[in-house]
Amino acid sequence: MTITGFAIDVFNFAINSTYLYALFMFIVFVIAAKILSFTFEKIVLSYAAKTKTTFDDDIAEALKNPIYYLIIVIGVYFSVNSIGIEGNINLYFERIIKSIITLMVAVASYRTINIFVDAFGRKVAKSTKTTLDDEMVPLIKTLIKIGVLVIALLQILTIWDFEITPILASAGIAGFAVAFAAKDTISNFFGGLSLYVDRTFKKGDRVVLSSGEMVIVEEVGVRSTKFKTFDSSTIIIPNAEIANAKVENLSWPPGNKKVKIKVGVDYNSDTDKVKKALLLVAKNNTAVLADPAPSVFFTEMGDSSLNFLLICHVKKIEEIFSTKDALNTAIIKQFRKDKINIPFPTRTIYNVK
Repeated sequence: MTITGFAIDVFNFAINSTYLYALFMFIVFVIAAKILSFTFEKIVLSYAAKTKTTFDDDIAEALKNPIYYLIIVIGVYFSVNSIGIEGNINLYFERIIKSIITLMVAVASYRTINIFVDAFGRKVAKSTKTTLDDEMVPLIKTLIKIGVLVIALLQILTIWDFEITPILASAGIAGFAVAFAAKDTISNFFGGLSLYVDRTFKKGDRVVLSSGEMVIVEEVGVRSTKFKTFDSSTIIIPNAEIANAKVENLSWPPGNKKVKIKVGVDYNSDTDKVKKALLLVAKNNTAVLADPAPSVFFTEMGDSSLNFLLICHVKKIEEIFSTKDALNTAIIKQFRKDKINIPFPTRTIYNVK
């Protein structure tokens, strides 16, 4: 007998033998998995490495092993099925294989979605100064992980013929109880989400809280926002309160910032002379912009004084306080030079006898 004839006889025996045929089929699936893995490494991963982004590299790397083992498991399924096992053993075997495939698909799905979330999160984080998006990415990834796990678990329970309707009903009741118990945390989370979506403020902005206190935004978190006061203390306010409160953002819109100074002089003062003195002080200050030009308004005849409002502009919000200090100092000197009096509040008392 020739070697060729012997090989043909062996092949025919393997085909006609149930167990050898099952082994042969399993080997075919293993070879297919190896070929696919080799293709991923030599073609897909090599091509992805040449691109400018790591997004495609991460996707290929995340799917390589799950697809490889998925083919192996499918090979086991077809190989064992070819043996012709019947009864409960075959039923349980199919359920085990389907459960394993469900878990593999869940792992692949979670990894892929994670990569999308990371890529989108990095892109958003680069364009913003707030730390909220940095905190939201891990939170979203955790929620996705829980969601994929729950879906996979429900699918596996269905495979094993468990009635999931009572489980879903119980989960709904439990979820309602948890949501009620954690309503403050949930409201703070959605409050932070609204701050992020609306772009109410960002780190470094100067804002005026509803209490009237001027502060600097230090950190916008998922549950709360931290503000730094001018005496270097920190105010922490839950996001739910911030989202529903009136907050004045002094840093928005960007650009020139307005400086307002209210001045009162006595009733004997020449209004034109007062306006001229205020404009002179503003024009002599190097921080005050020439365009738009400073302006003075006679706003009110008060109880004890004639009230004026000086309005000028500076480049940055950080210059407002120093400019106010310099202008107030210069106004006092200029008024003394021009003999313009700033009155004290006075009251006249009549003694009736």
